Amino acid sequence: MGRTLLIRGMLVGIIAGLVVFAFARTIGEPTVERAIAFEAKLDQSKGEAPEPEVVTRRVQRGVGLLIGILIYGTAIGGLFGLVFAYANGRLGNLRPRALSALLAGMGFVAIVLVPTLKYPANPPSVGNPETIGMRTAAFFLAIAFSIAAMVLVVQIGRRASLRYGAWNASLLAAGIYLTAVILVFRLLPAIDEVPAGFPATVMWHFRVVSLGIQAVMWATIGLLFGWLTEGMVHRKGN
Repeated sequence: MGRTLLIRGMLVGIIAGLVVFAFARTIGEPTVERAIAFEAKLDQSKGEAPEPEVVTRRVQRGVGLLIGILIYGTAIGGLFGLVFAYANGRLGNLRPRALSALLAGMGFVAIVLVPTLKYPANPPSVGNPETIGMRTAAFFLAIAFSIAAMVLVVQIGRRASLRYGAWNASLLAAGIYLTAVILVFRLLPAIDEVPAGFPATVMWHFRVVSLGIQAVMWATIGLLFGWLTEGMVHRKGN
């Protein structure tokens, strides 16, 4: 069963990756182009020659973007299938569609939304190359803390539901999660390396699109995986 769900999750992740590629190629790339144009103008004002392209923009926004998103989608989908296999039957008597949607929502919040509130995505030309190691480590540390807190409060919520009911237990778990991540995130370093004069609209649009890309990925995986698994259960029942 676990192997079947793993393979299904990977296939769903590939489909989600194709959907996300279309979204990113259409909505996201124009913002990236504007950010690159700002970087080129900034280098020109400093009298610096633009850095040579190791990979052309045509490759970056085409096959490079597609391959990167498909690898990411396959990995997320496979992990999603394994988590679904473990959670099935442990989070109440939820149908596959409901459980899949719940796990996708929790994954999006823990892995994407909450860490992004601390360290939002930045377009090209934003960020000091000398601090990339520190920034990467801080971002993944934020994700790790967020996931750990989510797993912890799910366990707390399961136990509390026996005493206080599902609704009250859910509110309690949400409050504990928010409190935990706020306290931990206050200890993580603040990073603000936006260059002077960078267009605020470009920054805002890039961050909204980045969050939208992740939302499309997780929503597609959650809905499609649940639909396929529900169909499998229904066919077995017949």
